[in-house]
Amino acid sequence: MTQTASAPAIATRGLTKRFGSIVAVNNLDLELDAGRIYGLLGPNGSGKTTLIRLLTGLAKPTAGEARVLGVRMPDREVLGRLGYMTQADGIYLELSVWENVRFFGALDGTYDRASLEEALKVVDLLDRRDTPVLELSGGMRRRLSLACALVHKPSVMFLDEPTVGIDPQLRVQFWEYFRELAAAGATLVVSSHVMDEADRCDELLLMLHGRLIARGSGAEIRQRAGSDDIEQAFLRLGDEAKP
Repeated sequence: MTQTASAPAIATRGLTKRFGSIVAVNNLDLELDAGRIYGLLGPNGSGKTTLIRLLTGLAKPTAGEARVLGVRMPDREVLGRLGYMTQADGIYLELSVWENVRFFGALDGTYDRASLEEALKVVDLLDRRDTPVLELSGGMRRRLSLACALVHKPSVMFLDEPTVGIDPQLRVQFWEYFRELAAAGATLVVSSHVMDEADRCDELLLMLHGRLIARGSGAEIRQRAGSDDIEQAFLRLGDEAKP
């Protein structure tokens, strides 16, 4: 199934994932348009990572379905158009910075040197291209993980806690690049529990106990909760959502 111009980049219907008695994602209906940055916010254990794994096809739903770029997931053919930066650094410690980005680019058919160098420039690692990953700091490894996720210029990117361990100046640069990707038509889902990044997103998706408890811009979320502080707004909406 191909995606039509009017189809959402991401859509779910009744999407549910259970682990025994735990419902990690609970009957989620969702549509996300292309060319926007969505902030997936919530505390640890709220279901953010499980949702991303369902959307990338790394986990199968217990019930319902997820579609990305019009294709029901999991689907191998659509994987080449997705980018996924995981919480844990999914890179090879024995290889150099350049060997990692070249390997991950090749997996999705990207071989040209200019694209590989561009990815490393974004994360400020081009001058460390020959450095073995074992010699990199934790923050540098995080930056390399991002480069490997975006080297093939995906149409949809899932970024799970992408700025953890990143210094403030580079975090600003990351977000500027995320904005450029969205302006070019890419869809970004950025999972975070850092509430001060909320206003960098076009729209927020607040999750708690596997459910979507609120959706809207940062200003809309604050107004709905009656709070100028996004973290306090989340807490109030969480209290309202309790059964």
